[in-house]
Amino acid sequence: MNNFFKTSLLTFSVFSLLGGCQSPEKKEQQPNILFIMADDHTSQAWGIYGGVLKDYVHTPNISRLAEEGCVLENCLVSNSICSPSRATILTGQYSHLNGVPTLADALEPQKENIAKELQKGGYETAIIGKWHLKKEPSGFDYYCVLPGQGVYWDPVLKTRENWKDHHGGGKAYSGFSTDVIADMSIDWMKNRDDSKPFMMMCHFKATHEPFDYPDRHKDLYKDVEIPAPASIFDKGPETTGRSFKGQALDNLADRYMKASADPDKWWCKYPGLPFTTEGLDKNEARMKTYQKFVKDFMRCGAAIDDNIGKLLEYLEESGLAENTIVIYTADQGYYLGEHGWFDKRMIYEESIHMPFVIRYPKEIPAGTRNSDIIENVDFSALFADYAGIDYPKEMQGYSFRENLKGHTPDDWRKYGYYRYWLHSVDRPAHFGIRGDRYKLVFFYGQPLGMKGAQQQTTEPAWEFFDLEKDPQELHNAIQEPEYQEIITQMKDELKKKREQLGDTDEQYPVMQKIFEKHWN
Repeated sequence: MNNFFKTSLLTFSVFSLLGGCQSPEKKEQQPNILFIMADDHTSQAWGIYGGVLKDYVHTPNISRLAEEGCVLENCLVSNSICSPSRATILTGQYSHLNGVPTLADALEPQKENIAKELQKGGYETAIIGKWHLKKEPSGFDYYCVLPGQGVYWDPVLKTRENWKDHHGGGKAYSGFSTDVIADMSIDWMKNRDDSKPFMMMCHFKATHEPFDYPDRHKDLYKDVEIPAPASIFDKGPETTGRSFKGQALDNLADRYMKASADPDKWWCKYPGLPFTTEGLDKNEARMKTYQKFVKDFMRCGAAIDDNIGKLLEYLEESGLAENTIVIYTADQGYYLGEHGWFDKRMIYEESIHMPFVIRYPKEIPAGTRNSDIIENVDFSALFADYAGIDYPKEMQGYSFRENLKGHTPDDWRKYGYYRYWLHSVDRPAHFGIRGDRYKLVFFYGQPLGMKGAQQQTTEPAWEFFDLEKDPQELHNAIQEPEYQEIITQMKDELKKKREQLGDTDEQYPVMQKIFEKHWN
Protein backbone atom coordinates (compact mmCIF):
# COMPACT_ATOMS: atom_id res chain seq x y z
CA MET A 1 0.00 0.00 0.00
CA ASN A 2 1.60 3.36 -1.01
CA ASN A 3 1.96 6.27 1.42
CA PHE A 4 -0.62 8.46 -0.38
CA PHE A 5 -3.28 5.75 -0.08
CA LYS A 6 -2.42 5.14 3.58
CA THR A 7 -2.70 8.86 4.34
CA SER A 8 -6.01 9.15 2.48
CA LEU A 9 -7.44 6.13 4.25
CA LEU A 10 -6.43 7.51 7.67
CA THR A 11 -7.93 10.90 6.86
CA PHE A 12 -11.16 9.28 5.66
CA SER A 13 -11.35 7.13 8.82
CA VAL A 14 -10.90 10.11 11.15
CA PHE A 15 -13.59 12.15 9.36
CA SER A 16 -15.91 9.14 9.35
CA LEU A 17 -15.54 8.76 13.10
CA LEU A 18 -16.10 12.45 13.68
CA GLY A 19 -19.10 12.42 11.36
CA GLY A 20 -20.71 9.70 13.47
CA CYS A 21 -20.73 11.98 16.54
CA GLN A 22 -23.18 14.78 17.14
CA SER A 23 -21.15 17.96 16.98
CA PRO A 24 -21.85 20.91 19.31
CA GLU A 25 -22.89 22.94 16.25
CA LYS A 26 -25.54 20.36 15.29
CA LYS A 27 -26.82 20.16 18.85
CA GLU A 28 -27.19 23.93 19.00
CA GLN A 29 -29.40 23.76 15.93
CA GLN A 30 -32.01 21.70 17.76
CA PRO A 31 -34.76 24.19 18.63
CA ASN A 32 -36.26 24.58 22.07
CA ILE A 33 -39.97 23.74 22.31
CA LEU A 34 -42.31 25.75 24.55
CA PHE A 35 -45.67 23.99 24.39
CA ILE A 36 -48.32 26.04 26.17
CA MET A 37 -51.71 24.37 26.55
CA ALA A 38 -54.88 25.53 28.23
CA ASP A 39 -57.91 23.50 29.22
CA ASP A 40 -61.06 24.07 27.14
CA HIS A 41 -59.89 27.51 25.89
CA THR A 42 -61.99 27.21 22.77
CA SER A 43 -61.37 29.02 19.46
CA GLN A 44 -64.48 31.23 19.84
CA ALA A 45 -62.70 32.95 22.76
CA TRP A 46 -59.39 33.63 20.99
CA GLY A 47 -60.46 36.46 18.70
CA ILE A 48 -58.18 35.36 15.86
CA TYR A 49 -60.83 32.89 14.66
CA GLY A 50 -63.60 35.48 14.39
CA GLY A 51 -67.09 34.85 15.77
CA VAL A 52 -69.44 36.88 17.95
CA LEU A 53 -66.85 37.33 20.71
CA LYS A 54 -63.94 38.55 18.56
CA ASP A 55 -64.36 42.21 19.57
CA TYR A 56 -64.80 41.37 23.26
CA VAL A 57 -62.06 38.90 24.15
CA HIS A 58 -58.89 40.28 25.73
CA THR A 59 -56.16 38.32 23.91
CA PRO A 60 -53.38 40.68 22.67
CA ASN A 61 -50.63 38.09 23.15
CA ILE A 62 -52.50 35.37 21.29
CA SER A 63 -52.96 37.90 18.48
CA ARG A 64 -49.24 38.65 18.63
CA LEU A 65 -48.39 34.97 18.19
CA ALA A 66 -50.77 34.81 15.21
CA GLU A 67 -49.09 37.85 13.64
CA GLU A 68 -45.63 36.34 14.15
CA GLY A 69 -46.46 32.72 13.28
CA CYS A 70 -49.02 30.39 11.74
CA VAL A 71 -52.62 29.72 12.80
CA LEU A 72 -54.15 26.30 12.14
CA GLU A 73 -57.71 26.53 10.81
CA ASN A 74 -58.52 22.81 10.99
CA CYS A 75 -56.69 21.32 13.96
CA LEU A 76 -58.94 18.55 15.31
CA VAL A 77 -59.01 16.61 18.54
CA SER A 78 -59.58 12.86 18.19
CA ASN A 79 -61.52 12.48 21.49
CA SER A 80 -62.83 15.72 22.98
CA ILE A 81 -62.27 15.22 26.70
CA CYS A 82 -59.31 16.20 28.89
CA SER A 83 -57.44 13.00 29.77
CA PRO A 84 -57.80 11.26 26.39
CA SER A 85 -56.65 14.32 24.45
CA ARG A 86 -53.58 14.76 26.66
CA ALA A 87 -52.71 11.07 26.37
CA THR A 88 -52.94 11.25 22.57
CA ILE A 89 -50.68 14.32 22.43
CA LEU A 90 -48.00 12.55 24.49
CA THR A 91 -48.23 9.03 23.06
CA GLY A 92 -48.94 9.83 19.41
CA GLN A 93 -51.71 7.23 19.52
CA TYR A 94 -55.49 7.31 19.30
CA SER A 95 -57.46 6.41 22.42
CA HIS A 96 -58.10 2.79 21.50
CA LEU A 97 -54.33 2.14 21.52
CA ASN A 98 -52.93 4.36 24.26
CA GLY A 99 -55.20 3.00 27.01
CA VAL A 100 -56.88 6.32 27.89
CA PRO A 101 -60.30 6.41 26.19
CA THR A 102 -62.13 8.06 29.15
CA LEU A 103 -61.60 10.48 32.01
CA ALA A 104 -61.23 7.62 34.47
CA ASP A 105 -58.27 6.01 32.71
CA ALA A 106 -54.61 6.48 33.63
CA LEU A 107 -51.61 6.81 31.37
CA GLU A 108 -49.26 4.07 32.54
CA PRO A 109 -45.72 5.36 33.24
CA GLN A 110 -44.14 2.59 31.17
CA LYS A 111 -46.07 3.70 28.08
CA GLU A 112 -43.93 5.17 25.29
CA ASN A 113 -44.29 8.93 24.91
CA ILE A 114 -42.67 11.76 23.00
CA ALA A 115 -41.03 13.26 26.10
CA LYS A 116 -39.02 10.05 26.52
CA GLU A 117 -37.93 10.21 22.89
CA LEU A 118 -36.86 13.84 23.24
CA GLN A 119 -34.82 12.91 26.31
CA LYS A 120 -33.03 10.26 24.24
CA GLY A 121 -32.40 12.91 21.61
CA GLY A 122 -30.59 15.17 24.06
CA TYR A 123 -33.44 17.35 25.31
CA GLU A 124 -34.12 18.38 28.89
CA THR A 125 -37.86 18.01 29.47
CA ALA A 126 -40.34 19.44 31.95
CA ILE A 127 -44.08 19.67 32.53
CA ILE A 128 -45.67 22.16 34.91
CA GLY A 129 -49.41 22.54 35.56
CA LYS A 130 -52.25 20.28 34.57
CA TRP A 131 -51.41 16.59 34.02
CA HIS A 132 -54.75 14.79 34.58
CA LEU A 133 -53.42 11.34 33.72
CA LYS A 134 -53.54 9.80 37.23
CA LYS A 135 -50.18 8.01 37.40
CA GLU A 136 -46.73 9.57 37.83
CA PRO A 137 -45.43 11.41 34.75
CA SER A 138 -42.59 9.68 32.91
CA GLY A 139 -40.18 11.08 30.35
CA PHE A 140 -39.75 14.37 32.21
CA ASP A 141 -36.57 15.48 33.93
CA TYR A 142 -38.77 17.71 36.07
CA TYR A 143 -42.49 17.81 36.73
CA CYS A 144 -44.70 19.84 39.04
CA VAL A 145 -48.34 19.03 38.32
CA LEU A 146 -51.83 19.50 39.67
CA PRO A 147 -53.53 16.53 41.34
CA GLY A 148 -56.54 15.75 39.18
CA GLN A 149 -58.22 18.90 37.93
CA GLY A 150 -56.67 21.08 40.63
CA VAL A 151 -58.04 24.37 41.94
CA TYR A 152 -57.74 27.97 40.82
CA TRP A 153 -56.56 29.53 44.07
CA ASP A 154 -53.49 28.45 46.06
CA PRO A 155 -53.12 25.29 43.97
CA VAL A 156 -51.51 22.12 45.22
CA LEU A 157 -48.83 20.82 42.84
CA LYS A 158 -46.91 17.54 43.00
CA THR A 159 -43.26 16.87 42.28
CA ARG A 160 -41.16 13.71 42.23
CA GLU A 161 -40.30 14.30 45.89
CA ASN A 162 -43.94 14.28 47.11
CA TRP A 163 -45.73 12.26 44.43
CA LYS A 164 -48.74 10.07 45.19
CA ASP A 165 -50.97 8.62 42.47
CA HIS A 166 -54.33 10.18 41.64
CA HIS A 167 -55.26 13.03 44.05
CA GLY A 168 -52.65 12.41 46.75
CA GLY A 169 -49.39 14.21 47.48
CA GLY A 170 -48.08 17.66 46.70
CA LYS A 171 -47.96 21.00 48.46
CA ALA A 172 -49.81 24.30 48.12
CA TYR A 173 -48.43 27.32 46.26
CA SER A 174 -49.83 30.77 46.96
CA GLY A 175 -51.65 32.67 44.22
CA PHE A 176 -53.89 32.26 41.18
CA SER A 177 -53.11 29.01 39.38
CA THR A 178 -52.48 30.49 35.91
CA ASP A 179 -49.99 32.97 37.34
CA VAL A 180 -48.34 30.32 39.52
CA ILE A 181 -47.90 27.85 36.64
CA ALA A 182 -46.44 30.46 34.27
CA ASP A 183 -44.04 31.79 36.91
CA MET A 184 -42.84 28.28 37.75
CA SER A 185 -42.34 27.55 34.04
CA ILE A 186 -40.19 30.66 33.66
CA ASP A 187 -38.18 29.74 36.76
CA TRP A 188 -37.50 26.28 35.34
CA MET A 189 -36.33 27.70 32.02
CA LYS A 190 -34.03 30.11 33.85
CA ASN A 191 -32.44 27.32 35.89
CA ARG A 192 -32.34 24.49 33.35
CA ASP A 193 -29.19 22.88 31.97
CA ASP A 194 -28.50 25.41 29.22
CA SER A 195 -26.10 23.05 27.45
CA LYS A 196 -29.17 21.16 26.20
CA PRO A 197 -32.22 22.16 24.16
CA PHE A 198 -35.42 22.02 26.18
CA MET A 199 -39.01 20.96 25.83
CA MET A 200 -41.21 22.75 28.36
CA MET A 201 -44.91 21.85 28.63
CA CYS A 202 -46.69 24.68 30.43
CA HIS A 203 -50.25 23.47 31.05
CA PHE A 204 -52.86 25.80 32.53
CA LYS A 205 -55.94 24.66 34.45
CA ALA A 206 -57.82 27.59 32.94
CA THR A 207 -60.35 27.87 31.32
CA HIS A 208 -61.97 24.78 32.83
CA GLU A 209 -65.14 25.06 34.90
CA PRO A 210 -65.66 26.94 37.30
CA PHE A 211 -64.09 29.56 34.96
CA ASP A 212 -62.47 31.61 37.74
CA TYR A 213 -60.24 34.65 37.26
CA PRO A 214 -57.84 36.89 39.22
CA ASP A 215 -59.02 40.11 40.84
CA ARG A 216 -57.33 42.22 38.15
CA HIS A 217 -60.01 41.08 35.67
CA LYS A 218 -63.08 41.20 37.92
CA ASP A 219 -64.42 44.41 36.32
CA LEU A 220 -63.74 43.31 32.75
CA TYR A 221 -67.13 43.30 30.92
CA LYS A 222 -68.87 45.07 33.80
CA ASP A 223 -72.18 46.51 32.51
CA VAL A 224 -71.45 45.09 29.03
CA GLU A 225 -73.99 42.95 27.14
CA ILE A 226 -72.18 40.16 25.27
CA PRO A 227 -73.72 39.00 21.96
CA ALA A 228 -74.90 35.39 21.90
CA PRO A 229 -74.42 32.75 19.18
CA ALA A 230 -77.28 32.33 16.73
CA SER A 231 -78.20 28.90 18.10
CA ILE A 232 -78.39 29.93 21.78
CA PHE A 233 -82.10 29.03 21.90
CA ASP A 234 -81.77 25.68 20.17
CA LYS A 235 -84.50 23.64 21.85
CA GLY A 236 -83.18 20.15 21.17
CA PRO A 237 -83.14 17.24 18.73
CA GLU A 238 -86.63 17.99 17.45
CA THR A 239 -85.44 21.22 15.80
CA THR A 240 -82.24 19.91 14.21
CA GLY A 241 -82.77 16.22 13.53
CA ARG A 242 -79.81 15.31 15.72
CA SER A 243 -79.94 12.15 17.79
CA PHE A 244 -79.14 13.34 21.32
CA LYS A 245 -79.93 16.04 23.87
CA GLY A 246 -76.52 17.38 24.89
CA GLN A 247 -75.46 19.45 27.90
CA ALA A 248 -77.79 22.47 28.00
CA LEU A 249 -76.93 25.84 29.51
CA ASP A 250 -79.98 25.27 31.69
CA ASN A 251 -77.95 22.61 33.51
CA LEU A 252 -75.21 25.15 34.18
CA ALA A 253 -77.82 27.48 35.66
CA ASP A 254 -78.85 24.66 38.01
CA ARG A 255 -75.21 24.23 39.05
CA TYR A 256 -74.83 27.94 39.76
CA MET A 257 -77.97 27.94 41.91
CA LYS A 258 -77.04 24.79 43.85
CA ALA A 259 -73.61 26.23 44.54
CA SER A 260 -75.25 29.49 45.61
CA ALA A 261 -77.50 27.64 48.06
CA ASP A 262 -74.68 25.64 49.68
CA PRO A 263 -71.24 26.65 48.35
CA ASP A 264 -69.32 24.54 50.87
CA LYS A 265 -70.90 21.32 49.61
CA TRP A 266 -70.61 22.00 45.88
CA TRP A 267 -67.71 20.40 43.98
CA CYS A 268 -66.20 23.68 42.78
CA LYS A 269 -66.10 27.37 43.69
CA TYR A 270 -67.81 29.56 41.07
CA PRO A 271 -66.93 33.25 41.06
CA GLY A 272 -69.60 35.93 41.35
CA LEU A 273 -72.25 34.01 43.29
CA PRO A 274 -75.09 34.09 44.31
CA PHE A 275 -76.93 33.49 41.05
CA THR A 276 -80.64 32.97 40.40
CA THR A 277 -83.05 32.77 37.47
CA GLU A 278 -86.12 33.18 39.64
CA GLY A 279 -88.96 35.01 37.91
CA LEU A 280 -87.53 34.56 34.39
CA ASP A 281 -88.96 32.56 31.54
CA LYS A 282 -86.83 29.82 29.97
CA ASN A 283 -85.27 32.01 27.29
CA GLU A 284 -84.55 34.84 29.73
CA ALA A 285 -82.99 32.37 32.17
CA ARG A 286 -80.81 30.88 29.46
CA MET A 287 -79.59 34.31 28.36
CA LYS A 288 -78.80 35.36 31.93
CA THR A 289 -76.86 32.13 32.41
CA TYR A 290 -74.99 32.73 29.16
CA GLN A 291 -73.99 36.25 30.17
CA LYS A 292 -72.45 35.10 33.44
CA PHE A 293 -70.83 32.04 31.89
CA VAL A 294 -69.24 33.74 28.88
CA LYS A 295 -67.99 36.75 30.85
CA ASP A 296 -66.35 34.49 33.44
CA PHE A 297 -64.87 32.39 30.63
CA MET A 298 -63.36 35.42 28.87
CA ARG A 299 -61.99 36.84 32.15
CA CYS A 300 -60.39 33.47 32.82
CA GLY A 301 -58.95 33.49 29.30
CA ALA A 302 -57.62 37.03 29.77
CA ALA A 303 -55.45 35.73 32.64
CA ILE A 304 -54.03 33.08 30.30
CA ASP A 305 -53.19 35.76 27.75
CA ASP A 306 -51.43 37.83 30.45
CA ASN A 307 -49.19 34.87 31.20
CA ILE A 308 -48.50 34.03 27.56
CA GLY A 309 -47.18 37.59 27.43
CA LYS A 310 -44.87 36.91 30.40
CA LEU A 311 -43.54 33.75 28.76
CA LEU A 312 -42.87 35.55 25.48
CA GLU A 313 -41.18 38.41 27.33
CA TYR A 314 -38.85 35.95 29.07
CA LEU A 315 -37.86 34.37 25.75
CA GLU A 316 -37.06 37.80 24.30
CA GLU A 317 -35.06 39.00 27.31
CA SER A 318 -33.08 35.75 27.53
CA GLY A 319 -32.21 35.69 23.83
CA LEU A 320 -34.06 32.40 23.32
CA ALA A 321 -36.90 33.62 21.10
CA GLU A 322 -35.23 33.03 17.74
CA ASN A 323 -34.47 29.36 18.42
CA THR A 324 -37.60 28.48 20.38
CA ILE A 325 -40.75 27.02 18.85
CA VAL A 326 -43.72 28.48 20.74
CA ILE A 327 -47.07 26.72 20.52
CA TYR A 328 -50.30 27.78 22.18
CA THR A 329 -53.27 25.45 21.99
CA ALA A 330 -56.10 23.98 24.06
CA ASP A 331 -56.74 20.31 24.77
CA GLN A 332 -60.05 20.58 22.89
CA GLY A 333 -62.79 23.04 22.06
CA TYR A 334 -65.84 23.99 24.15
CA TYR A 335 -69.40 25.14 23.57
CA LEU A 336 -70.02 28.76 24.55
CA GLY A 337 -73.78 28.68 24.11
CA GLU A 338 -73.83 27.18 20.60
CA HIS A 339 -76.79 24.77 20.32
CA GLY A 340 -77.77 26.10 23.75
CA TRP A 341 -74.88 24.07 25.25
CA PHE A 342 -71.79 24.27 27.39
CA ASP A 343 -69.06 21.57 27.82
CA LYS A 344 -67.49 19.59 24.93
CA ARG A 345 -67.37 15.81 24.10
CA MET A 346 -69.46 15.78 20.95
CA ILE A 347 -68.13 15.79 17.38
CA TYR A 348 -69.70 19.15 16.57
CA GLU A 349 -67.31 21.86 15.41
CA GLU A 350 -66.98 23.96 18.56
CA SER A 351 -65.92 20.86 20.49
CA ILE A 352 -63.55 19.12 18.09
CA HIS A 353 -61.73 22.22 16.83
CA MET A 354 -58.46 22.70 18.75
CA PRO A 355 -57.31 26.31 18.40
CA PHE A 356 -53.59 26.26 17.60
CA VAL A 357 -50.96 28.89 16.86
CA ILE A 358 -47.24 28.23 16.37
CA ARG A 359 -44.29 30.62 16.06
CA TYR A 360 -40.80 29.64 14.88
CA PRO A 361 -39.04 32.65 13.36
CA LYS A 362 -36.33 30.59 11.66
CA GLU A 363 -38.77 28.64 9.54
CA ILE A 364 -42.48 29.48 9.75
CA PRO A 365 -43.66 32.50 7.72
CA ALA A 366 -45.23 35.17 9.91
CA GLY A 367 -48.92 36.02 9.67
CA THR A 368 -49.90 32.82 7.86
CA ARG A 369 -52.83 30.46 8.23
CA ASN A 370 -53.05 26.78 7.29
CA SER A 371 -56.29 24.95 6.51
CA ASP A 372 -54.96 21.37 6.31
CA ILE A 373 -56.59 18.78 8.57
CA ILE A 374 -54.20 18.33 11.48
CA GLU A 375 -54.94 16.07 14.47
CA ASN A 376 -53.61 16.08 18.03
CA VAL A 377 -52.05 12.69 17.29
CA ASP A 378 -49.68 14.61 14.98
CA PHE A 379 -48.11 16.85 17.64
CA SER A 380 -45.63 14.16 18.70
CA ALA A 381 -44.47 13.67 15.11
CA LEU A 382 -43.94 17.42 14.70
CA PHE A 383 -41.82 17.55 17.87
CA ALA A 384 -39.70 14.61 16.68
CA ASP A 385 -39.22 16.23 13.27
CA TYR A 386 -38.06 19.55 14.71
CA ALA A 387 -35.76 17.76 17.17
CA GLY A 388 -34.22 15.67 14.40
CA ILE A 389 -34.95 12.38 16.12
CA ASP A 390 -36.54 9.16 14.88
CA TYR A 391 -40.30 8.89 15.28
CA PRO A 392 -41.33 5.60 16.93
CA LYS A 393 -43.12 3.18 14.60
CA GLU A 394 -45.89 2.51 17.12
CA MET A 395 -46.91 6.18 17.07
CA GLN A 396 -49.62 7.12 14.55
CA GLY A 397 -49.07 10.81 13.86
CA TYR A 398 -47.64 12.65 10.87
CA SER A 399 -45.35 15.65 11.05
CA PHE A 400 -46.92 18.80 9.63
CA ARG A 401 -43.67 20.74 9.52
CA GLU A 402 -43.80 21.12 5.73
CA ASN A 403 -47.47 22.07 5.91
CA LEU A 404 -46.55 24.98 8.18
CA LYS A 405 -44.11 26.24 5.55
CA GLY A 406 -46.84 26.10 2.88
CA HIS A 407 -45.71 22.80 1.34
CA THR A 408 -48.56 20.40 2.01
CA PRO A 409 -47.68 16.82 0.94
CA ASP A 410 -49.79 15.50 -1.92
CA ASP A 411 -50.89 12.51 0.17
CA TRP A 412 -51.97 14.52 3.23
CA ARG A 413 -55.12 13.25 4.94
CA LYS A 414 -58.52 14.33 3.65
CA TYR A 415 -60.46 13.35 6.78
CA GLY A 416 -59.87 13.53 10.52
CA TYR A 417 -61.00 10.60 12.67
CA TYR A 418 -62.91 11.08 15.91
CA ARG A 419 -64.20 8.74 18.61
CA TYR A 420 -65.88 9.57 21.91
CA TRP A 421 -66.07 6.60 24.29
CA LEU A 422 -67.63 7.94 27.51
CA HIS A 423 -71.22 7.02 26.73
CA SER A 424 -74.26 8.61 28.37
CA VAL A 425 -77.87 8.92 27.25
CA ASP A 426 -77.63 12.68 26.66
CA ARG A 427 -74.21 12.41 24.98
CA PRO A 428 -73.95 8.96 23.37
CA ALA A 429 -70.74 7.21 22.39
CA HIS A 430 -69.93 7.80 18.72
CA PHE A 431 -67.29 7.90 16.01
CA GLY A 432 -66.99 9.68 12.70
CA ILE A 433 -64.89 11.51 10.14
CA ARG A 434 -64.70 15.19 9.31
CA GLY A 435 -63.43 16.53 5.98
CA ASP A 436 -63.10 20.02 4.54
CA ARG A 437 -66.81 20.19 3.75
CA TYR A 438 -68.64 17.12 5.03
CA LYS A 439 -68.96 15.33 8.34
CA LEU A 440 -70.34 11.83 8.92
CA VAL A 441 -71.05 10.46 12.40
CA PHE A 442 -72.32 7.18 13.81
CA PHE A 443 -73.83 7.30 17.30
CA TYR A 444 -73.62 3.68 18.41
CA GLY A 445 -74.77 4.38 21.96
CA GLN A 446 -73.03 1.55 23.84
CA PRO A 447 -70.90 1.68 27.04
CA LEU A 448 -68.59 -1.17 25.93
CA GLY A 449 -67.29 -1.62 29.48
CA MET A 450 -65.68 1.83 29.57
CA LYS A 451 -64.97 3.31 33.01
CA GLY A 452 -67.55 5.93 33.93
CA ALA A 453 -69.87 5.13 31.00
CA GLN A 454 -73.62 5.02 31.58
CA GLN A 455 -75.05 1.52 31.21
CA GLN A 456 -78.33 2.57 29.58
CA THR A 457 -77.90 2.32 25.82
CA THR A 458 -79.29 4.53 23.07
CA GLU A 459 -80.65 3.70 19.64
CA PRO A 460 -77.91 3.78 16.96
CA ALA A 461 -78.19 6.72 14.57
CA TRP A 462 -76.30 8.41 11.74
CA GLU A 463 -75.74 12.14 11.31
CA PHE A 464 -74.39 14.00 8.29
CA PHE A 465 -73.59 17.69 7.91
CA ASP A 466 -72.68 19.88 4.97
CA LEU A 467 -70.38 22.39 6.68
CA GLU A 468 -70.37 24.71 3.69
CA LYS A 469 -74.16 25.15 3.58
CA ASP A 470 -74.75 24.50 7.28
CA PRO A 471 -71.65 25.70 9.20
CA GLN A 472 -73.55 25.85 12.50
CA GLU A 473 -74.65 22.20 12.11
CA LEU A 474 -78.32 22.89 12.66
CA HIS A 475 -79.65 20.31 10.19
CA ASN A 476 -78.86 16.61 10.13
CA ALA A 477 -78.99 15.90 6.38
CA ILE A 478 -78.55 12.12 6.57
CA GLN A 479 -81.84 11.52 4.73
CA GLU A 480 -81.54 14.25 2.11
CA PRO A 481 -81.57 12.77 -1.44
CA GLU A 482 -78.92 15.18 -2.77
CA TYR A 483 -76.29 13.79 -0.37
CA GLN A 484 -76.82 10.05 -0.68
CA GLU A 485 -73.88 9.50 -3.04
CA ILE A 486 -71.40 11.38 -0.85
CA ILE A 487 -72.79 9.69 2.28
CA THR A 488 -72.15 6.27 0.71
CA GLN A 489 -68.62 7.32 -0.20
CA MET A 490 -67.98 8.62 3.30
CA LYS A 491 -69.25 5.43 4.91
CA ASP A 492 -66.68 3.56 2.84
CA GLU A 493 -64.03 6.11 3.82
CA LEU A 494 -64.97 5.76 7.50
CA LYS A 495 -64.63 1.99 7.31
CA LYS A 496 -61.22 2.27 5.62
CA LYS A 497 -60.05 4.81 8.19
CA ARG A 498 -61.04 2.54 11.08
CA GLU A 499 -59.24 -0.41 9.51
CA GLN A 500 -56.15 1.71 8.88
CA LEU A 501 -56.04 2.84 12.51
CA GLY A 502 -56.89 -0.57 13.97
CA ASP A 503 -60.18 0.59 15.54
CA THR A 504 -62.61 -1.97 14.12
CA ASP A 505 -64.46 -3.13 17.29
CA GLU A 506 -63.91 -6.78 16.40
CA GLN A 507 -63.62 -7.52 20.14
CA TYR A 508 -67.22 -6.33 20.73
CA PRO A 509 -69.89 -8.75 19.35
CA VAL A 510 -72.62 -6.21 20.17
CA MET A 511 -70.94 -3.70 17.85
CA GLN A 512 -70.69 -6.19 15.00
CA LYS A 513 -74.44 -6.80 15.27
CA ILE A 514 -75.09 -3.07 15.25
CA PHE A 515 -72.94 -2.64 12.14
CA GLU A 516 -74.81 -5.43 10.33
CA LYS A 517 -78.11 -3.73 11.03
CA HIS A 518 -77.25 -0.04 10.71
CA TRP A 519 -74.20 0.42 8.50
CA ASN A 520 -76.01 0.30 5.13
